[in-house]
Amino acid sequence: MSIAFALGVLLLQLQGHLPPWSWLTLLLLASLGGAAAALRVRRLQQVGQGRGRGTHARWASLLLLACFAALAGFSWSAWRAGLALSSQLAAADEGRDFVVTGIVSRMPQNTALGIRFQLDVEQLDPAGPLPGQAAPISMPQRLSLGWWGGRRQGAVAESEERHRPVVHAGERWRLTVRLKRPHGLRNPGGFDAEAWMLERGIDATGTVRLAQERLSPFVIRPDTTIERVREAVRDRFLATLPAQDYPWGGVLAALAVGDQQAVDAGQWRIFARTGTTHLMSISGLHVTLVAGLVAALAGALWRRHPRAPLGLATPRAAALAGVAAALIYTLLAGAGVPALRTLSMVGVAALAVATGRATRVSRVLAAALLAVLLLDPWAVLAPGFWLSFGAVAALLYVGAGRVGHHASPTPEAVPAWRRRVRDELARFGLTQWAATWATLPLVLFFFQQFSLVSPLANAVAIPLISLVVTPLALLAALVPLDSLLWLAHGVLAPLMAALQWLADQPLSVWTPAAPPAWSVALALAGLGLLLAPRGLPGRLAGLVLLLPALSWPASRPAPGEAWVTVLDVGQGLAVVVRTAEHTLAYDTGPAWGETDAGERVVAPYLRTLGVDRLDGLVVTHSDRDHSGGALSVLAAFPVDWLVDTLPPAHPAHHFDVPRSACEAGLAWVWDGVRFTVLHPRPEALVPGVKPNRQSCVMMVEAGGSRLLLAADLEIPDEAAVVGRSGSALAADVLVAPHHGGASASSPAFVAAVRPAQVVFSAGYRNRFAHPRSEVVERYRQIGSVVWRTDRDGAIGFRLGPAGVTGIAERQRQPRYWATADEASAR
Repeated sequence: MSIAFALGVLLLQLQGHLPPWSWLTLLLLASLGGAAAALRVRRLQQVGQGRGRGTHARWASLLLLACFAALAGFSWSAWRAGLALSSQLAAADEGRDFVVTGIVSRMPQNTALGIRFQLDVEQLDPAGPLPGQAAPISMPQRLSLGWWGGRRQGAVAESEERHRPVVHAGERWRLTVRLKRPHGLRNPGGFDAEAWMLERGIDATGTVRLAQERLSPFVIRPDTTIERVREAVRDRFLATLPAQDYPWGGVLAALAVGDQQAVDAGQWRIFARTGTTHLMSISGLHVTLVAGLVAALAGALWRRHPRAPLGLATPRAAALAGVAAALIYTLLAGAGVPALRTLSMVGVAALAVATGRATRVSRVLAAALLAVLLLDPWAVLAPGFWLSFGAVAALLYVGAGRVGHHASPTPEAVPAWRRRVRDELARFGLTQWAATWATLPLVLFFFQQFSLVSPLANAVAIPLISLVVTPLALLAALVPLDSLLWLAHGVLAPLMAALQWLADQPLSVWTPAAPPAWSVALALAGLGLLLAPRGLPGRLAGLVLLLPALSWPASRPAPGEAWVTVLDVGQGLAVVVRTAEHTLAYDTGPAWGETDAGERVVAPYLRTLGVDRLDGLVVTHSDRDHSGGALSVLAAFPVDWLVDTLPPAHPAHHFDVPRSACEAGLAWVWDGVRFTVLHPRPEALVPGVKPNRQSCVMMVEAGGSRLLLAADLEIPDEAAVVGRSGSALAADVLVAPHHGGASASSPAFVAAVRPAQVVFSAGYRNRFAHPRSEVVERYRQIGSVVWRTDRDGAIGFRLGPAGVTGIAERQRQPRYWATADEASAR
């Protein structure tokens, strides 16, 4: 029934719109009717009616109960979603300043530009008069705020401008903030920030304009107390292990309190390429370890007390202590899905021990599944949910299939300790093999890459991290001894050196194309056969069922066609152009402090396509909103050549990649598709010239269809390009210059290009007000179809002899939490 409930939850999360309340009422009534009918069938079975039809009645009752559970899951998720959406900031309140009083409810995160934190709202008032209304029309309950101390923002005081803000969990503040609705980037295969914010109850995001007053240094609540403890532990770890001397100190903080922000992008790359990412967060393995150790210690102490076992049996006392330890660790770790799943399983198992009732492990897992989804119906959107429950289910399946299996006889001469070591190694190898194979289709579906060195890396990392490093980190969190942290780092350092060596191997990662969902389901069925006990007929047929997911071919254009995707990277530009046999990246998006669009957007999208190398990379100019992700892309993929207008000392030139300057006249043909550079002229490629004037402008021609990539071309250079190209500048699709800013898209340029479709790559409610309304209107007046990444997400075009077709990601995969219109995009 838990699986049926989960399927109902998943079905709701895939909807483009929430069903109306009247429909939900009917669904609930139908589900109650189905449950009543199922129970009636069960009762008839029990009293002996319908003899001879017992099997059919049993299956009918199970089917009705499954339908009830699915409808209940769908309705429960819809109700929770409606409540969550009802408190979000209204579109009419975006871009306005408010005075907010609230409590910092989560551990703040330090960034290169300032600090980001969550604020639970107690009072929200407009900072000035609102046109046509006396009060805000919405009341968000939780805000995600950025307080950037490195630059001036509105009315921020001079003293605050020069210093990094200091904010702690549990503080009550009165702040002047500017808010906008929850909005995230939408790209194929990319992270859905809007769903993530909905799950965490974030009703608006914004920036601090003015810190009016810290009203209280600490507001005592259960959640703020936990967060203050987490923050204190993290800060002590990072202060004791400064990054310049102890590069893996952030990993220890992540293991102790779940602060994954403390792990930098380079370290995450090592974990991803070695398949050890699950060990660097608070996983179910860690929670189980802590619960088991505390339960064993509590049991040993309880047993030695002369009277304690008389009042409470030792197994029950140990079980309660284990549950308490698991609960505390889960809360300190931030209560992620793997930790919640394990906490639920430990709780159900402890309840069975406390009540003296035996229960099957599969029922414990089912109860954990139901508990997680009741608490968090959006958990089904997270890859960790499927990987966590899938791995545990596979281990249970493999273990159940070997109950009663007897090992081959062992000579009596073999010492007992050697037999035990051999058995433990065999059991460890079996679990590793089962977990790796069982999650392989899911890993390919979610991440489009699989670490070929994962079995070796995990064979070393799992025992060392779980049995040595994590206990030391937790002990250091409880006992403020710096020597414990130094010891934990000393043990971790050689392991990380070995993992880094494995990650750097050229064949460490396999990157196929993303398989379709049906092939993943087929592969899981095939794995069920392969992992079945020996002797089952037809086990090898599972290999055939695996083939579609493991060998799904990447979709490619036909010769003479080009597929172009303008990615949603916020205020910046990144475009991927594919031909039948080649892939080109044109710009790589902006940098955002510790990370960038190359790592967060471009690389995941290329992996979704099954791309494992780039035939070419064009970086149009040095502005960070175009070149900010270049280093991440160069580090993630082999690149055949680099064309750019970057200064000679730019770090991108340190990579061992053939490089040439982007100059007008450069041209090449891939698979019948012609690429031609129209700008800049060689005389612009000298030091001191404004980067926008050096923008690399490119025309892509496929089967008579044309697409113009204009980078940050501005009006003077637009005139020069129009003068040189004339009518040859006409294009079916134009990626508008300078994000639709007023310094570009002159009437003469628009008339010369006269695009049937125009794309503005801009950030949601960006501070430059791109694209400018007058520029958008200029294109509309000539009949252009207007696309905007801030409104539409990534936009894909297919160019070829049949013409041009385009589709936006928000149209291709609509979701009820992401229904943005053009007004809200402004």
